[in-house]
Amino acid sequence: MVIIKSPKPKRQLPLDQVLWYPVITEKALLMIERENKITFIVDPRATKLDIKMAFEQTFGVKVEKVNTMNTAKGKKAIIKLAEPGKASEVAIRLGIF
Repeated sequence: MVIIKSPKPKRQLPLDQVLWYPVITEKALLMIERENKITFIVDPRATKLDIKMAFEQTFGVKVEKVNTMNTAKGKKAIIKLAEPGKASEVAIRLGIF
């Protein structure tokens, strides 16, 4: 017996609705400086691919990896950027630093 799974339908949100706001905590600021990662609260329905595409289009930087977790405030995405130092530049553009 062969079981064939059909692929999940790709549901994509409009890219302007994916990223809600950056997380500004002491830990998040240390991650920007030391690990080249920036943290955002995102739409709970957003997939990792949605988050990656929205961030790359909005800020014009290359994303290496996206980790997500569900929290009390909503879905949190930790976005690691491919080029060193780019997280600091994005944080400055957002007014975090």
